[in-house]
Amino acid sequence: MTQKVTPNQAQLLSLVIDSGLCTGCGACVELCPYMKSHNADTVALFKCDREQGRCYQYCPRTETRLDNLHKALFEKKDLTSEIGAFKVLYMTRAADPKIRSIAQHGGTVTALVSLALSEGIISGCVLVDQDEKMLPKSYTAFNQKSIIKASGSKFVNAPTVAEFNRISPKGKDPLGVVATPCQALALAKMRVNPADEDKERMNWLKLVIGLFCGWTLDWRQLQNLVTQAIGEQKILAMDIPPSQHACMQVTTDKGITQIPIAQVNNCVRECCDYCADMTAEFADVSVGSARSDKGWEIDKGWNQVVVRSKAGEKLINLAREKGVLEFKNVPKENLEKLKKVSLSKRKWSQSKLSRLQENLEALQCQ
Repeated sequence: MTQKVTPNQAQLLSLVIDSGLCTGCGACVELCPYMKSHNADTVALFKCDREQGRCYQYCPRTETRLDNLHKALFEKKDLTSEIGAFKVLYMTRAADPKIRSIAQHGGTVTALVSLALSEGIISGCVLVDQDEKMLPKSYTAFNQKSIIKASGSKFVNAPTVAEFNRISPKGKDPLGVVATPCQALALAKMRVNPADEDKERMNWLKLVIGLFCGWTLDWRQLQNLVTQAIGEQKILAMDIPPSQHACMQVTTDKGITQIPIAQVNNCVRECCDYCADMTAEFADVSVGSARSDKGWEIDKGWNQVVVRSKAGEKLINLAREKGVLEFKNVPKENLEKLKKVSLSKRKWSQSKLSRLQENLEALQCQ
């Protein structure tokens, strides 16, 4: 993986997809007819003979100078080694109880997207819904009703950047994206080093709201696991409490079923072991579930929010001014805990990547 490669589809297939590194973010999809997303996987329908390709250029798993991206997108004074750019950490929830009742945790993401749309900061936002089989689908929301559809966490990867690639050339309107860390990294690469044919459309990406993410689950394995646990019951919500609870909670029309976390861990996608970013460092604001000494029953109604950029700062300040979000004091130890957990994931991924590189080099020598 240290060798100099020609940035084309063949190298993308060899170094990323065939090596198990592909996250399914969709950055290589909707750029040409050859790459497609299918049932949470990225597949190549045909071989491409171009010497250079945007598929390789924008992939979050190809060679990337992360420090250059950080410097291009954020203020130097805000950069940290553990969680990327950092201005301030908040604990927030949606002020609207209707949003809180249907959204995951505090409903902060739903509230911020709704605010950005109503204030004209964006005209549409790329979000993710899922079908009755828990297969996610990315789409662009242009109104409040469409935003509400996306409420709640999805634990399977979605081709979010593919939807952005599809919708962004269609007009000259500001767009937002709610993104996981790998998706936000792909968008950062597109923002900072766009191909000539993408420069105009990238000017219309005005807001990236990031989601904290430790891993995603294999769709087929998750579907089998949950079906075995609840049968034909209708899923209303899914959540994973803090580690001491050691379970996934599936809320259905019949009640709450707990699935042991050990069984859930068996569904974690291999590619997530190689991700160094837990807090979506390349977003304008990043949102995760809250943590405090008050306990899960209190914390699950709130989010923690990392403000990273001037655009993110402006949006959060507007949310406070308009009364869209409620704020409460953040425990003093929360920032250091967040940095510690994030750094631990970074070190783990680096060790996994080193082992993968050694294995690939050994194969090349055979």
